[in-house]
Amino acid sequence: MTTTYAALLRGINVGGNKKVPMAELRAVMQTLEYDDVRTYLQSGQAVFASAHGDEESLAGELRQAIEKRFGFTVDVIVRDHVYLKAIAEECPFPAADLEPRQLHVTYYSEPVDAERFAGIDRAAHLPEDFRLGDRALYLYAPDGLGRSKLAEQLSKPRITKGLIATSRNWNTVLKLVEMTRPV
Repeated sequence: MTTTYAALLRGINVGGNKKVPMAELRAVMQTLEYDDVRTYLQSGQAVFASAHGDEESLAGELRQAIEKRFGFTVDVIVRDHVYLKAIAEECPFPAADLEPRQLHVTYYSEPVDAERFAGIDRAAHLPEDFRLGDRALYLYAPDGLGRSKLAEQLSKPRITKGLIATSRNWNTVLKLVEMTRPV
C-alpha cells in the first residue's frame, strides 16, 4: 500500500546557509524511488508517496541522500497525512479566528512531555501561549514568530535537547494536510 508523506527539512535555505534548491531536492527524492514528489515553498517541505518504509526509516533514508548530494547534514522529519490532519484538527487555539502568521506548529521527532517546558514562565509571556500535542507544540504568537519572546524560550537547547524540532506557520500546516490527502 502506498502512503503519502510530508518531509519537513530543518534549517535549509535560511540566510544563505544549507542551500537546497527544490528542483534538486525533488531529483534526489526521485532517486529514492519515491512517487509523486512535490515541494512547497523554498523552506523545506516536500510531499511524496512511498510503498516501503515508515516515517523514521524514510526520514533517515532522505537525510542520508541529502548529505550525499549536498555535502551537509539536514535534519528531516517525515509524517503521513493522517498525522498531519490530526495535528490541524486538534489545534487547541481558535485557528479560524486567527491570522495564519499568529499560529505555528513545531514538529518534534519524538514525543515531548510537559516537564521539558517546566522552566518557562508562561504568565510572563502572555498573551503568547503554547500547548503540547502529539509530537508537536502549538504556539500562539499574536505579533508573529519573529517578535515572539516565547518562541525564543521554546527553541533553547535545554528544551530541544535530543530532538529534531522544526516549525511551520499555520498556512503551511494546512497546505501540507491538503497536499498529502489521498487521491
